[in-house]
Amino acid sequence: MPTITIDGKQVEFKPGQTVIQAAMDAGIDIPHFCYHPKLSISGNCRVCLVEIEKMPKLAISCATLASDGMVVHTKSDKTLDARNAVMEFILINHPLDCPICDEAGECKLQEYAFAHSRGESRFDEIKNRKEKRVQLGPRVKFDAERCISCSRCIRFSDEIAKSNQLTFKNRGDKVTITTFPGESFDNPYTLNTVDICPVGALTNNDFRFKSRVWEMSSTNSVCIGCSRGCNIEIWVRNNEILRLTPRYNEEVNSFWMCDNGRLNTFKFVNSETRIDSCYLRKEGELVKSNWVEALEVTAKSLKEFKSNEVAFIASPYSTLEDNFILQKFAKQINSNNIFYANHIIEGDQDEILIREDKTPNSLGLKLLGIKNDISKLIDLIQKKNVKALLIMEEDLAGLGSEWENLLSKLELTIVIATNQNKTTLLADIILPAATYAEKHGTFVNFQGRVQRIRPAVETEELDRSLDGMSKSRWDKFGTKFDRWMQGKKYDAKPSWKIFTLLDSYFSNKIKFKMAEEVFDEISKSNDVFKDLDYDVIGDLGSLIKKEVYQNV
Repeated sequence: MPTITIDGKQVEFKPGQTVIQAAMDAGIDIPHFCYHPKLSISGNCRVCLVEIEKMPKLAISCATLASDGMVVHTKSDKTLDARNAVMEFILINHPLDCPICDEAGECKLQEYAFAHSRGESRFDEIKNRKEKRVQLGPRVKFDAERCISCSRCIRFSDEIAKSNQLTFKNRGDKVTITTFPGESFDNPYTLNTVDICPVGALTNNDFRFKSRVWEMSSTNSVCIGCSRGCNIEIWVRNNEILRLTPRYNEEVNSFWMCDNGRLNTFKFVNSETRIDSCYLRKEGELVKSNWVEALEVTAKSLKEFKSNEVAFIASPYSTLEDNFILQKFAKQINSNNIFYANHIIEGDQDEILIREDKTPNSLGLKLLGIKNDISKLIDLIQKKNVKALLIMEEDLAGLGSEWENLLSKLELTIVIATNQNKTTLLADIILPAATYAEKHGTFVNFQGRVQRIRPAVETEELDRSLDGMSKSRWDKFGTKFDRWMQGKKYDAKPSWKIFTLLDSYFSNKIKFKMAEEVFDEISKSNDVFKDLDYDVIGDLGSLIKKEVYQNV
């Protein structure tokens, strides 16, 4: 392979790579604002200037192709002087409002101003005043004074979202970002521009002014908004999820995620509708209970029915581990009645990320051998062949009035749920389930990629320190007496653990203590998942060969 020398280090590069790309691959940092690996080269910030031997002038490393034998200096006096000058120029009209800026703590301008600027300004004139709090669209606000005109947002809109909604207007120091006349910045991916904005010019309406980045912990997880399974980070402060951001995975979602997944897949975790206890129906009313009583009553109630009179609803919103243990429990009581409901919105799909299957694990259920023949269950209930139904993390009644009528015909309805819904209102027994943000587990996306989720939010049985969860500075140095350590913890359990506890009243053969143990059992018992474990799956997931599941 051809080589290039950067700051005395010989680096191999691929033909067609630019100097900055070769440097990045070698772990060498060259400051940059406008460059992004998934966007076209614009070359307008100039902060990536480097000195290249045998070239008469400094060159921008983002737009200069690497060539064999090239010698590059990123820290020469000439380079540093130019970089400092560019930074001074960029900061001339910047408001320097870091103390109130959402981007503080994760701002490239802030970092580079500290590392590469003069430390003082020679500009004695009055700074330009531009528009602030401009509502570009329903989800994004724009502060024109903070903008450094890197054009990342414009290029994202044009090249990735394919919406062509943003542009520059005016010239020189009056230049600013705007939408085209009559346009609103409202495509399904607008909030990615907030992620890639190197300063605080673009902010997320939903997260604006809520927290500093160092006050939150971040946990690697997977979006549950559709079968794409975008890799994400869950950001938590005081045990409350405040935002989701995309996590890079080239094979799944690259650097991006859709706005719906970002905004509408986490708020139920800390919602007022969360089920905070077990409930039993007594004299027609749902009454708070505890785990011991609720499990005893559940077991006693199920034993009153014949095996074929009991049915189970699995869930494509639940993990492989949850559904696998549901299967095992059903087998322990000799019931083969296991079903699940599809959540497909036909036509609600694009060529970027969004899928019409609005669940994260429907392929996982199919690979476990669980059928989605929900019409068969309807027939069994109508004929009174099924008299008891255990529903796991699924709002059947929310699917339509037909289901409300069917559930009312049952003699026993047991619901394992995270939040109150139409189905829990009809339940005889409610057992509180942990959400995807409160447990370990795995999903299988539409590609056949097995991906891990991890707990980001504590429950009464999960401790951030003892269970190795991600910590913020507040978590590390706070005590239980500090107000920022008083976040609500729910007495909820992963669904697989609920079935494990319930089985102790039956065969007592399901004896798993950790989700990882459950997955190991899946791997041993199902050839589709052979040789997989949590370590193999890792942060980026593990792809099952298509020929293994294409006929499922």
